[in-house]
Amino acid sequence: MTDQRDPYADRPYVPPTPQQPTQDAGGGWPFAEPRARAEEPTPEPATSTYDAPGDHEPTVAVHEPTVAFGGGSGDGGNGGGQVPPAFAAPAPAPRRKRRAGRLVAAATGIILLAGASAAGGAAIYSALEDDGTVTTTSTGTTLDRPASAKQANSDISAVADAVLPATVVINVAGQGESGTGTGVVISEDGKIITNNHVIEAAADGGTITVAFNDGRNAKATIIGRDVATDVAVIQAEDVSGLTPATLGNSQEVQVGQTVVAIGSPFGLDATVTTGIVSALNRPVSPGDGSQFQQGGTTTTFPAIQTDAAINPGNSGGPLVNLDGQVIGINSAINTGGNGNGSVGLGFAIPINLVNNVATQILDGKTVEHARIGVEVRNATGDDKITSIGALIGEVTMGGAGEKAGLKAGDIVTKVDGNPISSNSALVATIRGYKPGDEVTLTVLRGDKSQEIKVKLDSDGGATARQQD
Repeated sequence: MTDQRDPYADRPYVPPTPQQPTQDAGGGWPFAEPRARAEEPTPEPATSTYDAPGDHEPTVAVHEPTVAFGGGSGDGGNGGGQVPPAFAAPAPAPRRKRRAGRLVAAATGIILLAGASAAGGAAIYSALEDDGTVTTTSTGTTLDRPASAKQANSDISAVADAVLPATVVINVAGQGESGTGTGVVISEDGKIITNNHVIEAAADGGTITVAFNDGRNAKATIIGRDVATDVAVIQAEDVSGLTPATLGNSQEVQVGQTVVAIGSPFGLDATVTTGIVSALNRPVSPGDGSQFQQGGTTTTFPAIQTDAAINPGNSGGPLVNLDGQVIGINSAINTGGNGNGSVGLGFAIPINLVNNVATQILDGKTVEHARIGVEVRNATGDDKITSIGALIGEVTMGGAGEKAGLKAGDIVTKVDGNPISSNSALVATIRGYKPGDEVTLTVLRGDKSQEIKVKLDSDGGATARQQD
């Protein structure tokens, strides 16, 4: 799916049954998040598959696609390995008000569902609390001694206070579609990082607006975007005095550490969830492979996996450590093939990779990606089913791999000590580095393992240019 519809939504919460996902006519992201179309009624739910695209280095063809998450096309196409972007379509959107207004609207929706009981409850509350006092009784029970509601702020509360002012709602319209997502403020004058799939619909003459945590609204334009890593930078117009987020170092992230995700799942904006880092360097390629088959650019990145609740609506939002530092940008979820809600498998783009790409965009450069200069495919063991690494096919003459001594038939099993179980894992891991970085590859050649140092080459912007 093209995934530019993400209810980190600039609109009141509308409680009726959530819209179901639709499938892009053109392939795109599987689990296409539902989107609003002015000329069409809401479509019936569509099934989709996650047959992972042929993972490949930015400028190198990959002959054998792999399924990074064990998904398939069975059961009508709802394979268990689907990895949709954390994104969904908005409900019909009234103009954004201050957050207090949105909370009232959400409460109103709940009251309407509750019916007469809610109205009665509201009347009782009003009668008891109009004068701002609490009536005490003498019942001989603990009801006579109501406890104070005051308590010390938790670490999570402090993180939310620090990061919410830098978290924004992004509204997008273009190419016959509309949707919403989220972004993270990185400058006082309105530069914002988000996912490419959030703003992609507006890339060809569309419209983007941004709603800030303090109630302000502004139009925005795209500074640049990179399909390969799902990163984009936009500029809000005529704003100043914003609170930028503090960026952390994703290389210091550890499995098991507590993290906080902020987003707007199913339109419930400014929602804060928490969990832990479940894994690192997960090769994530949201999509059904159509981009690669059409000669376009495939999105692949080495994701931070978390069990913090991430749902449609979290795309582009921050994943934060307990110091209030953004360590990743939430981008995708794996639903286990059972719908489009969280099952505890969320994926964020590491902030160091986002930083590298965004810096090139802000410098006015065509984004370059690191590469080894080899063709790779999945390597399996003697049983023909167990993935054991990335098998090198052709080695590009004059490329970084040839200079380092890599040969056809070598199997890459580790990069800087991190296990590589498949060709997609190698592609994603290398994409997390910058051109010119030196990495140590653990290579199985015949029956012997050896370490080979490689100074990574650049694709010269070729991968980024394919998106245009």
